[in-house]
Amino acid sequence: MSVLAISITTVALAEIGDKTQLLSLLLASRYRKPIPIIAAIFLATIANHALAAWLGVVVADFLTPEVLKWVVVVSFLAMAGWVLIPDKLDGDESISNRGPFVASFIAFFIAEIGDKTQIATSILGAQYADALIWVVLGTTIGMLVANVPVVMIGKLSADKLPLTLIRKVTAILFVGLAFGAALF
Repeated sequence: MSVLAISITTVALAEIGDKTQLLSLLLASRYRKPIPIIAAIFLATIANHALAAWLGVVVADFLTPEVLKWVVVVSFLAMAGWVLIPDKLDGDESISNRGPFVASFIAFFIAEIGDKTQIATSILGAQYADALIWVVLGTTIGMLVANVPVVMIGKLSADKLPLTLIRKVTAILFVGLAFGAALF
Protein backbone atom coordinates (compact mmCIF):
# COMPACT_ATOMS: atom_id res chain seq x y z
CA MET A 1 0.00 0.00 0.00
CA SER A 2 1.32 3.48 -0.80
CA VAL A 3 2.33 6.03 1.84
CA LEU A 4 -0.53 8.26 0.69
CA ALA A 5 -3.13 5.48 1.03
CA ILE A 6 -1.79 4.40 4.43
CA SER A 7 -1.85 8.01 5.67
CA ILE A 8 -5.38 8.66 4.41
CA THR A 9 -6.72 5.41 5.87
CA THR A 10 -4.98 5.75 9.23
CA VAL A 11 -6.21 9.25 9.93
CA ALA A 12 -9.70 8.79 8.48
CA LEU A 13 -10.19 5.77 10.75
CA ALA A 14 -8.66 7.44 13.80
CA GLU A 15 -10.87 10.51 13.33
CA ILE A 16 -14.17 8.61 13.58
CA GLY A 17 -15.85 9.69 16.79
CA ASP A 18 -12.84 11.86 17.71
CA LYS A 19 -13.18 15.19 19.52
CA THR A 20 -12.23 17.11 16.38
CA GLN A 21 -15.04 15.36 14.52
CA LEU A 22 -17.38 16.41 17.31
CA LEU A 23 -15.94 19.91 16.99
CA SER A 24 -16.76 19.83 13.27
CA LEU A 25 -20.35 18.99 14.15
CA LEU A 26 -20.46 21.81 16.73
CA LEU A 27 -19.04 24.34 14.27
CA ALA A 28 -21.46 23.25 11.53
CA SER A 29 -24.46 23.53 13.82
CA ARG A 30 -23.35 26.91 15.17
CA TYR A 31 -22.31 28.70 11.98
CA ARG A 32 -24.17 26.77 9.25
CA LYS A 33 -21.53 27.89 6.72
CA PRO A 34 -19.74 24.73 5.55
CA ILE A 35 -17.28 26.27 3.07
CA PRO A 36 -15.36 28.49 5.56
CA ILE A 37 -15.44 25.69 8.15
CA ILE A 38 -14.05 23.14 5.69
CA ALA A 39 -11.38 25.61 4.51
CA ALA A 40 -10.36 26.22 8.13
CA ILE A 41 -10.21 22.48 8.86
CA PHE A 42 -8.04 22.00 5.76
CA LEU A 43 -5.57 24.77 6.62
CA ALA A 44 -5.43 23.98 10.35
CA THR A 45 -4.80 20.31 9.57
CA ILE A 46 -2.00 21.06 7.10
CA ALA A 47 -0.26 23.31 9.64
CA ASN A 48 -0.75 20.93 12.55
CA HIS A 49 0.11 17.73 10.69
CA ALA A 50 3.17 19.21 8.95
CA LEU A 51 4.56 20.02 12.37
CA ALA A 52 3.58 16.59 13.74
CA ALA A 53 5.13 14.69 10.81
CA TRP A 54 8.35 16.72 11.10
CA LEU A 55 8.53 15.95 14.83
CA GLY A 56 8.08 12.27 13.97
CA VAL A 57 11.09 12.45 11.66
CA VAL A 58 13.17 14.16 14.35
CA VAL A 59 12.28 11.44 16.88
CA ALA A 60 12.92 8.68 14.32
CA ASP A 61 16.49 9.94 13.83
CA PHE A 62 17.23 8.70 17.37
CA LEU A 63 15.80 5.20 16.84
CA THR A 64 17.17 2.20 14.97
CA PRO A 65 14.97 0.83 12.17
CA GLU A 66 14.12 -2.26 14.28
CA VAL A 67 13.11 -0.17 17.33
CA LEU A 68 11.12 2.19 15.09
CA LYS A 69 9.27 -0.79 13.58
CA TRP A 70 8.17 -1.96 17.03
CA VAL A 71 7.26 1.57 18.11
CA VAL A 72 4.96 1.71 15.09
CA VAL A 73 3.46 -1.72 15.89
CA VAL A 74 2.83 -0.81 19.54
CA SER A 75 1.46 2.60 18.50
CA PHE A 76 -1.06 1.01 16.14
CA LEU A 77 -2.14 -1.38 18.90
CA ALA A 78 -2.49 1.57 21.29
CA MET A 79 -4.57 3.39 18.67
CA ALA A 80 -6.79 0.30 18.40
CA GLY A 81 -7.54 0.59 22.11
CA TRP A 82 -7.81 4.37 22.06
CA VAL A 83 -10.47 4.48 19.33
CA LEU A 84 -12.72 2.35 21.52
CA ILE A 85 -12.92 5.19 24.06
CA PRO A 86 -15.58 7.73 23.02
CA ASP A 87 -14.31 11.29 22.83
CA LYS A 88 -16.18 14.37 23.99
CA LEU A 89 -15.35 18.01 23.76
CA ASP A 90 -13.54 19.25 26.84
CA GLY A 91 -14.05 22.52 28.63
CA ASP A 92 -16.05 25.49 27.45
CA GLU A 93 -17.88 24.87 24.20
CA SER A 94 -18.09 28.55 23.33
CA ILE A 95 -16.29 29.47 20.13
CA SER A 96 -14.80 32.81 19.13
CA ASN A 97 -17.16 35.42 17.72
CA ARG A 98 -14.71 36.25 14.93
CA GLY A 99 -16.64 34.35 12.28
CA PRO A 100 -16.76 30.76 11.06
CA PHE A 101 -13.33 30.63 9.37
CA VAL A 102 -11.21 32.17 12.14
CA ALA A 103 -13.14 30.43 14.91
CA SER A 104 -12.93 27.08 13.12
CA PHE A 105 -9.22 27.43 12.31
CA ILE A 106 -8.24 28.33 15.88
CA ALA A 107 -10.52 25.77 17.51
CA PHE A 108 -9.51 22.97 15.15
CA PHE A 109 -5.76 23.65 15.36
CA ILE A 110 -5.85 23.71 19.17
CA ALA A 111 -8.15 20.67 19.47
CA GLU A 112 -5.81 18.67 17.23
CA ILE A 113 -2.81 19.18 19.54
CA GLY A 114 -2.08 15.87 21.26
CA ASP A 115 -5.02 14.24 19.49
CA LYS A 116 -4.79 10.66 18.22
CA THR A 117 -4.70 11.82 14.59
CA GLN A 118 -1.78 14.14 15.36
CA ILE A 119 0.04 11.30 17.12
CA ALA A 120 -0.73 8.99 14.19
CA THR A 121 0.73 11.63 11.86
CA SER A 122 3.91 11.78 13.95
CA ILE A 123 4.21 8.00 13.79
CA LEU A 124 3.68 7.98 10.04
CA GLY A 125 6.23 10.80 9.65
CA ALA A 126 8.74 8.74 11.60
CA GLN A 127 8.03 5.62 9.56
CA TYR A 128 8.04 7.36 6.16
CA ALA A 129 10.58 10.17 6.67
CA ASP A 130 11.53 10.04 2.99
CA ALA A 131 7.91 10.71 1.94
CA LEU A 132 6.94 13.43 4.40
CA ILE A 133 4.91 15.43 1.88
CA TRP A 134 2.81 12.34 1.09
CA VAL A 135 2.26 11.73 4.80
CA VAL A 136 1.03 15.29 5.41
CA LEU A 137 -1.09 15.26 2.24
CA GLY A 138 -2.55 11.87 3.15
CA THR A 139 -3.31 12.71 6.76
CA THR A 140 -4.92 15.98 5.66
CA ILE A 141 -7.07 14.15 3.10
CA GLY A 142 -7.96 11.57 5.77
CA MET A 143 -9.03 14.36 8.12
CA LEU A 144 -11.20 15.87 5.38
CA VAL A 145 -12.69 12.48 4.47
CA ALA A 146 -13.85 12.08 8.07
CA ASN A 147 -14.92 15.66 8.76
CA VAL A 148 -16.39 17.11 5.56
CA PRO A 149 -19.43 14.81 5.63
CA VAL A 150 -20.03 15.75 9.27
CA VAL A 151 -19.89 19.44 8.40
CA MET A 152 -22.12 18.99 5.34
CA ILE A 153 -24.72 16.79 6.94
CA GLY A 154 -24.48 18.39 10.38
CA LYS A 155 -26.40 17.01 13.32
CA LEU A 156 -28.20 14.41 11.22
CA SER A 157 -25.03 12.37 10.72
CA ALA A 158 -24.21 12.20 14.43
CA ASP A 159 -27.68 10.94 15.29
CA LYS A 160 -27.72 8.23 12.61
CA LEU A 161 -24.23 6.70 12.75
CA PRO A 162 -23.67 3.60 14.93
CA LEU A 163 -20.49 5.00 16.52
CA THR A 164 -19.98 2.05 18.88
CA LEU A 165 -19.90 -0.41 15.97
CA ILE A 166 -17.72 1.94 13.92
CA ARG A 167 -15.23 2.23 16.81
CA LYS A 168 -15.02 -1.57 17.12
CA VAL A 169 -14.44 -2.04 13.39
CA THR A 170 -11.86 0.74 13.44
CA ALA A 171 -10.05 -0.92 16.37
CA ILE A 172 -9.91 -4.18 14.40
CA LEU A 173 -8.48 -2.32 11.39
CA PHE A 174 -5.75 -0.76 13.59
CA VAL A 175 -4.85 -4.22 14.91
CA GLY A 176 -4.55 -5.30 11.26
CA LEU A 177 -2.28 -2.32 10.57
CA ALA A 178 -0.15 -3.34 13.57
CA PHE A 179 0.22 -6.89 12.25
CA GLY A 180 1.04 -5.52 8.79
CA ALA A 181 3.71 -3.23 10.26
CA ALA A 182 5.18 -6.16 12.23
CA LEU A 183 5.50 -8.27 9.10
CA PHE A 184 7.25 -5.63 6.97
